[in-house]
Amino acid sequence: QVQLVESGGGLVQAGGSLRLSCAASGRTFSNYGMGWFRQAPGKERECVAAISWSGGMSSYADSVKGRFTISRDNAKNTVYLQMNSPKPEDAAVYYCAAASGRYHYISPNLYTCWGQGTQVTVSS
Repeated sequence: QVQLVESGGGLVQAGGSLRLSCAASGRTFSNYGMGWFRQAPGKERECVAAISWSGGMSSYADSVKGRFTISRDNAKNTVYLQMNSPKPEDAAVYYCAAASGRYHYISPNLYTCWGQGTQVTVSS
């Protein structure tokens, strides 16, 4: 089992930047893919970005392509989400998750461990 702790959420102005971090412990971090998901009130949880075990492959939701970047540092057991030019519609609780396999999966059903979430609020 892996434990995930997100940090870095908060209030950000539209057009600014924010970096989320997710520290992992309890399992060999470099063996599995990681994802960032978000859930806004009244909406389903959606995958924002996902990254493979090595960091060599990633995928993004169309709504964040070109603005958000997912990365990982396997030496630090940490995955990041750099949010540039956030928009009010990006406001949500953001969760990091560890996949059951090695790749950059989009479906939340392929993730077995979840963090507690961190709130991101975007002011216009």
